[in-house]
Amino acid sequence: MSSLICGSLAFDTITDFPGRFAEHILPDKVHMLNVAFLVPTLRREFGGCAGNIAYGMKQLGGEPVILAALGEDGVDYEVRLDRLGISRGHVRVVAGSHTAQAHIITDRDNNQITAFHPGAMSQAHEQTVPADASLRLGIIAPDGRQAMLDHAAQMAAAGLPFVFDPGQGLPMFDGAELRAFIAQAAWVAVNDYEAAMLVERTGLSLRDMASRVRGLVVTKGAEGCEVFEDGACVHVPGLEASAVVDPTGCGDAFRSGLLWALEQGWSLADACKLGNVMGASKIACAGPQNYTIPRDAALERLRLGYGAIHAG
Repeated sequence: MSSLICGSLAFDTITDFPGRFAEHILPDKVHMLNVAFLVPTLRREFGGCAGNIAYGMKQLGGEPVILAALGEDGVDYEVRLDRLGISRGHVRVVAGSHTAQAHIITDRDNNQITAFHPGAMSQAHEQTVPADASLRLGIIAPDGRQAMLDHAAQMAAAGLPFVFDPGQGLPMFDGAELRAFIAQAAWVAVNDYEAAMLVERTGLSLRDMASRVRGLVVTKGAEGCEVFEDGACVHVPGLEASAVVDPTGCGDAFRSGLLWALEQGWSLADACKLGNVMGASKIACAGPQNYTIPRDAALERLRLGYGAIHAG
């Protein structure tokens, strides 16, 4: 039993700015913005939404299958996936292209400014959803525009239920395209900012969207998330992290727990609780793929934080 992870594989160059962006960006001068931030730290990490989600699922004992593209410079990522035991049978290497790259600056309030070069990700649509009887679920995470459109349609045609997680890719789509994604998806997962954008672009309320899928999740960071399901909205409180070190990849860590739990047949609310466990573990560690939380430890943290859950 496994899940298909459609999304980006990327290298993240992560820096920390010890000040606050707001103190250096003048609202009345944004039309002529020219700022520079001194960043005393610098590190290069393995990232990308598909890589991050698959990493978290592997921590939980899952067998994620990545559908994505790497550039010619992606050999280190291939080696890493092999060492983690994550299948790269559907990871294509694109000749003459760089692997997608994100350059991220995080300020002291955990606000982030990111520059992203898509590179090989722009060719991810050339990989098609495999006919694999072991696949139970899928997720459409941020990826190349055409890849997100094609892979959603292919999963829907194959009868493979999936989570639509547009993330930072949401602005690439108009209202009609977003409504089509929702019509094809089994679940929708967005943060509160993305939820507001999704409402504005589709013309649908969150409850309207939820009525068209099995469930809708709106994450709110440390505050937890709102779960819309069966005509009701339930608040799932967040978990306090042992430390707040780096928010990069926290949303992907949440989705790894969500997807693994749905794969096991858990209720959506309980799946979100495990997502919160994974997110709290990730934020206490620098980089999107450096935290360690084996399944037994994750389930114990879940029990301590939320009590008994109703697993399928």
